[in-house]
Amino acid sequence: MQRSKKVLQELGIATAFLLIFCGAAKAQTWAAVTPFPGLGAGAAILRTDGNVMVEEVDTTGYATGNWYLLVPNSAGNYENGTWLLWTETSSLGYAPLYFGSAVLPDGRIVFEGGEYNFSSKDDTTLGFVYDPYADFTGTWTSISPPSGWTKIGDAPTVVLARGQFMLGSCCSKQEALLNASTLTWTTTGAGKADSNSEEGWTLLPKATGNDVLTIDTQNGKESELYSPSSGKWSLAGNTPSFLGNKCGLAIVPEMGPAVLRPNGTVFAAGANSKTAIYNSSTGKWSAGPSFPAGYGVADGPAAILPDGNVLVQASNISPCFDPPSLYYEFDGTNLNLVPGPPNAASEASYTSRMLVLPHAGNILHTDGTTDVEVYNPAGSAKSAWKPVITSYPATITTGTTYTIQGTQFNGVSQGAAYGDDAQSATNFPLVRLTFGGSTYYLPTSNFTSMGVQTGTQVVSADFNLPISLGTGSGTLQVVTNGIASKAVTVKLK
Repeated sequence: MQRSKKVLQELGIATAFLLIFCGAAKAQTWAAVTPFPGLGAGAAILRTDGNVMVEEVDTTGYATGNWYLLVPNSAGNYENGTWLLWTETSSLGYAPLYFGSAVLPDGRIVFEGGEYNFSSKDDTTLGFVYDPYADFTGTWTSISPPSGWTKIGDAPTVVLARGQFMLGSCCSKQEALLNASTLTWTTTGAGKADSNSEEGWTLLPKATGNDVLTIDTQNGKESELYSPSSGKWSLAGNTPSFLGNKCGLAIVPEMGPAVLRPNGTVFAAGANSKTAIYNSSTGKWSAGPSFPAGYGVADGPAAILPDGNVLVQASNISPCFDPPSLYYEFDGTNLNLVPGPPNAASEASYTSRMLVLPHAGNILHTDGTTDVEVYNPAGSAKSAWKPVITSYPATITTGTTYTIQGTQFNGVSQGAAYGDDAQSATNFPLVRLTFGGSTYYLPTSNFTSMGVQTGTQVVSADFNLPISLGTGSGTLQVVTNGIASKAVTVKLK
């Protein structure tokens, strides 16, 4: 993202809009979450204990350094959850807007860079690892930038299938891999054809080598693949049409999100009304459906739904960065208009973020205001996409760490996407305990895989019961991207 909300407001451009939604056949709905208690809700990140960290932004769109926690209710529902002012980074000199983030295999969360830090546009090189479980409100540990880097900014990031966190500089071809134990970096990414600026990264299936796909913004219609085994980039072919959009400004072209679907195709939303579909099995691109004239995703969110559809938010691109927004589900062939949240007429796509929740695959939606919404999709997952538990403890007790094994613990997709400005991947297993009529998410860690669409590969994760809940029988499920395994019975002692 190359302009702040404050700057856009100063342009004084106003758009009137009337949205008439004509009878959808499906029953997609929006539900308001308990109002956000801060100034405005920004980026959202799912922790491995099922709680959601949400960054506070002020009325001009800049981050404050405060992080709130959304805790689901006893039924595992986030709409009626509880907000807590949980932790802050302002004392660390860090309040990033448009930054990189990811959940690591050990359950910690890494934060890197920021186009803005507080209200200063400085493409900061600050970075931190947050350990949610080290203390009551967690601990923050500083990470030095990779050697020689002068900018990180609004950086693309991804956790590779083997568990390594990969970071790109906002403004160059530089990439590096983080050693999560030592918090040191190793250079990678030889052969990148253009700068990482405004590009997002999409993790591809295990069957196609766990490569990472990006769509170039400064290299015509070209796309590229990063190979984890070689550490190199290679060209991946032209998209049918250019998907970027300079929006009439002297900037690097903006780009929309790209989301992997269960059939191995990637839906890429353009910033200029065009979309494209990448087939990871054949390595070929094809044209996707177009948004209505005047609409596109010049920065904005999308998210995978349990049935494999992709929810995407498009908004005005004439001019860019202005309301209103329209919401669609891409079903593999068509863009189907669905209802929007209450603020749709007054929000632009770049102000919004999406996060896939473990509860029924609902989508958490934030837009910089106190109105946080949950999208309830109509479809459901195929049984073949569900995690399968193959080994688990028959008895669990407080204070002990256990291992659970099975297949497809990492889901069929990373989850939600935005691009360079925000990452909120949820392709890691949560362990859901149902006991005494209540739902609990038990903290997970030590994921043996961070890939997607891992098929019959047996993977594992650790979990623990942090507090005593009493004794008796309960059930465990593994949940990834809102898709749950069959329940297994355990005893609590």
